[in-house]
Amino acid sequence: MEFSDTDTHNKPTEVANRNTIFKVIRDDGSVDPAHDPGLTKAQVIAMYKAMVRTRVIDERLEKLQRQGRVAFHVGCLGEEAAVIGAAAALQDRDWIVPCYRELGALLWRGYPLQTYVDHMYGNADDPIKGRQMPDHTVSRELRYLSVSAPIGTQIPHAVGLAWAARAKGTDEVAAVYFGDGATSSNDFHGAMNFAGVFRTPTVFLCRNNRWAISLPSEMQTAAKTIADKAVAYGMPGVRADGNDVLATYKIVNAAVERARRGLGPTLVELVTYRLGGHSTSDDPTIYRSEQEIAAWRKGDPLTRLRRHLLHDGVWDEGQDDAWRESVDSEIRDCVTQAEAKADPPLETMFEEVYKEQPWHLREQEQECLQGPRANKEHDD
Repeated sequence: MEFSDTDTHNKPTEVANRNTIFKVIRDDGSVDPAHDPGLTKAQVIAMYKAMVRTRVIDERLEKLQRQGRVAFHVGCLGEEAAVIGAAAALQDRDWIVPCYRELGALLWRGYPLQTYVDHMYGNADDPIKGRQMPDHTVSRELRYLSVSAPIGTQIPHAVGLAWAARAKGTDEVAAVYFGDGATSSNDFHGAMNFAGVFRTPTVFLCRNNRWAISLPSEMQTAAKTIADKAVAYGMPGVRADGNDVLATYKIVNAAVERARRGLGPTLVELVTYRLGGHSTSDDPTIYRSEQEIAAWRKGDPLTRLRRHLLHDGVWDEGQDDAWRESVDSEIRDCVTQAEAKADPPLETMFEEVYKEQPWHLREQEQECLQGPRANKEHDD
């Protein structure tokens, strides 16, 4: 797939318009040959296994939160194809700028699950040393920026990374994930405008999961689609079926290659659905119906990709069960290890803020370390 640079609407050549949702996998599990991204079966299986792994980990973490063993979790139930398909379309040298549902993208890059679970517990082996909320991960080595909770603030960060890459003369691309709610933020506007004017190598990945916590997408914008917003900023806008991992991969790959060739940014709207709550602190039954959820569950991205693999005869139910059991065992082992680890030392509260610790912070650290400690049994 290629993007047209002469069309005033900047439409992909294989997509009729911004109101068309690009699909690859048919209802029977076969692939539309006109849009087949040409991946090997091994590559498709790897994406499926990554999606299943993300789902199993999400389900386990939600149970742990309900049991009071971790404080919080933001899952991506139903959005695995949008997350994994986009991450797979990037190269390791490219930057991933996450929202807070992109655990699957981080694991796809090779982040150790044990390190992630340690972070969820905020124990001594948490790289962030318990100073961030759960699911607010970061990996400089894997070019995965720190998660920031405020809506949309990561979008200009991605544009800055992309602009820096272009200034340095590299062909790195920055891809930023965000939800439909973030398109109403000031940061979205500022970042899109800057990226369009300076043609930065940025790929904007909007996971339109239909709900910004309790606000439905139709109340989020008067635009017919999120992709329509691209026109105002002078960049291509395209919609892909975010529950179709092959469609997501192909569209994002085209946008990445366009950016890598110096042709500027693209807004990709990945149409998906958040099957679970916004987070473990949310009760979605208050604002949406079971009928709506049931209708979208029929298009579950894992079910759709599994049907494709079964159709092609490269996967079977036995392999599926074995993989799920393997991931469940893996996450259980990580939890056991995480729960056996100590808390971070108190002095880490005062580290990694200044290059050289100022006198007043040293005084505060000493007062903290020498002061009375709460009884652990009382805490529990």
